[in-house]
Amino acid sequence: MAGKEEVKHLEECSVSKFVSFLQPLEFSTQIALGTWVFSVLGALVAIPVGIKKKSLAPLVFFGTTGTMLDIIMGISACEREHAERQMQLLEAQNSATDALAESLPE
Repeated sequence: MAGKEEVKHLEECSVSKFVSFLQPLEFSTQIALGTWVFSVLGALVAIPVGIKKKSLAPLVFFGTTGTMLDIIMGISACEREHAERQMQLLEAQNSATDALAESLPE
């Protein structure tokens, strides 16, 4: 193997903490809104359109589209959180290395 690949776990993200009722709710408003807004909007658009067309097809289309958008937004937020966390860890490691290098006698 050329290098060790990092594995991201969903339970580390604030989106999963919002969904799971067993963990404390620590989430930002933006991430919390991104987990259900498009599903609700899809249903709200689909109901009147479905009644007008007398069909369930709009509900299927808008409902699944909204759900997929919610999933994509949640995954993107999770990946963004993971990248930010990795940058913070890297910065902390670099500052610790710099402090150690400065404290060593030349």
